[in-house]
Amino acid sequence: MKKVLIITYYWTPSGGAGVQRWLKFAKYLPQFGWEPIIYTPENPEFPSIDTSFEKDLPENIEIIKTPIWEPYNVYRNLTGKKNEAINAGFISENKKQNWKDKLSIWIRGNFLIPDPRRFWIKPSVQYLSNYIKDNQVDAIITTGPPHSMHLIGYEIKKKFPNIKWVADFRDPWTNIDFYKDLHLTFIADKIHHQLEKKIIKSADSILVVSNGMKEEYELLQPKHIQVISNGYDASDAPNETISLDTKFSLSHIGTLNAARNPKVIWKALSEICKENDAFKDDLQIQLVGKVDFSVLESIKEYGLEQNLLKIDYLTHKEAIRKQQSSQGLLLLINNSANAKGILTGKFFEYLASKRPVLAVGPTDGDVAKVLKETKAGEIVDFEDTESAKNIILNYYEHYCSKTLFVETSSVEQYSRKSLTAELSKLLNNL
Repeated sequence: MKKVLIITYYWTPSGGAGVQRWLKFAKYLPQFGWEPIIYTPENPEFPSIDTSFEKDLPENIEIIKTPIWEPYNVYRNLTGKKNEAINAGFISENKKQNWKDKLSIWIRGNFLIPDPRRFWIKPSVQYLSNYIKDNQVDAIITTGPPHSMHLIGYEIKKKFPNIKWVADFRDPWTNIDFYKDLHLTFIADKIHHQLEKKIIKSADSILVVSNGMKEEYELLQPKHIQVISNGYDASDAPNETISLDTKFSLSHIGTLNAARNPKVIWKALSEICKENDAFKDDLQIQLVGKVDFSVLESIKEYGLEQNLLKIDYLTHKEAIRKQQSSQGLLLLINNSANAKGILTGKFFEYLASKRPVLAVGPTDGDVAKVLKETKAGEIVDFEDTESAKNIILNYYEHYCSKTLFVETSSVEQYSRKSLTAELSKLLNNL
């Protein structure tokens, strides 16, 4: 078989969304004639641990690990958070940022470019150069964030120009929602944009997860660009029938940061609760995963704290079960400049769960298009409280009559196996 070297920071036993995309690709690539070789840090900083992903590892997969130095202990000492895990996406679970937090973020954005994993670039290039000289490698894939992985690929490509290189962007670089929160100087901002452009123009192919991201990166004139979205793995579905919650549960699974705080939903739910005592008794808001303190403040502000069930973390297997047992699922898009092009990984698992989705985001964005195509649910704009109320009341009416279901269509194209078939065609063409 042909061999592809996948350079990724996130790998099992990491939990969260970052690990799933390439773990699932690696799982199915051998069925399409490609043997994955994984290069990943030996001692990374993971926001959560989930050993359940180990079942997806292909038999006898080669995993190469080397040590990484990251400045997080310096950060912990500076902020006094010596025993806290590092959260992704600027989640603050307990309080507002103090001056130490702000200083550390400023240092991260302006000196650790493109990210705190930059110290792994040089030793990785040296190690992998020796590895490639002694072993068969037909293609290289780097996946970011963290975008330091792409800089490893860039240097390897310079040394081995005949090996094809694919740079995969699970999220944007300079257009990601928290980029503005880095408080970059003019020079740092310029360096970030220059590095991003260099990667986009140098890779043999750019992979992105949505049409919106494709349109954005086409402006930087890549040699080739293709959309391969995230997806769902049919083998993750529980073998037994999952009973629905007895409460009218609206669940959000995954990290919920300040940019995704759906005030339109909280306002709609609050108004309905004031108008309908039965609804207030039946309602249960389920937030599974890390939640920014600002979201909890909003829920309290709208008088919904008695209806809240907060679950800090579930394994991926348990999260799938929670999706399938929920009466409805909340899909929350970042209220940011790149909102139209956001397609989160959990969205496709929501589709596979066949539970009604209520999304908040641009009604002309990529999520809206997929919802319409699959008939999996409804979407409301960030400020459209009236539409949110109407959809929720419609869902509640069906809940009361035990008829709250959706008949989805065209979902199979988003299975991990189908998406891996697309990836293998790209690699073969390169």
